[in-house]
Amino acid sequence: MMKSAILFTVLSSAAAFAPVQTSSAKSTLEAGKADLQVIAEKANPLVKFYDPLSLADADFWGFGNEATIGWLRHSEIKHGRIAQAAFVGYVVQSNVVFPWPQTLDGTAHPSADLIPEAQWDAVPVGAKWQIFAVISLLELWDECGGGGVLPHYTKGRKPGQYPSFQTFRENVHPVLDLYDPFGFSKNASAETKERRLIAELNNGRLAMLGIFGFLCADKIPGSVPLLDALGVSSPYSGDPMIPFEGQFSYF
Repeated sequence: MMKSAILFTVLSSAAAFAPVQTSSAKSTLEAGKADLQVIAEKANPLVKFYDPLSLADADFWGFGNEATIGWLRHSEIKHGRIAQAAFVGYVVQSNVVFPWPQTLDGTAHPSADLIPEAQWDAVPVGAKWQIFAVISLLELWDECGGGGVLPHYTKGRKPGQYPSFQTFRENVHPVLDLYDPFGFSKNASAETKERRLIAELNNGRLAMLGIFGFLCADKIPGSVPLLDALGVSSPYSGDPMIPFEGQFSYF
């Protein structure tokens, strides 16, 4: 129940959970360090722009500073979205189990009596490979700009803008877009989109802290005193950083 309460608290403050596409000629995510400083002040007026490693001045792989900032921004947004999904998934898995079989042979989903890390360990290796295969295909679609429809995020695409599946729908198979598949937000004002963008950044950063807080609390007793005090943490003997532990290894 405590994890359900945490989920409700986070969701109630979330104004955005999906990619934001703006129709303006120049998104605040497209430019350089000065624009990052503006975004930082909007995202957190107290901390403002904080870059102790001077990453905003870096030049990765000789691509140039603007391309480096594009790569870093896209990476942060992507990790934030994944962390939001992971955080919600952790809470849901702690309370809910799908009633239908997990596999074709009728095997049920891992019990909610197991903590999420142990539930993942109980997933068949074939199912895990299917999950990683889908993730790999989504990454490939992102990197190729949806079949060349969009430029790479280091070469002018708005960081965080995931390509539409329109080309795939027209040539392969019907599939919904990941963001706004029914077009509910296409007429949103620029101000609304900008507000959602900042909310997504903050929610993603919070979710990254949240999911690793859960993992650390379960793996390292006492590392997150607040979760221990709330009775949320549960000891886990495995290694959450080894997704195929006991099933597959290169070594």
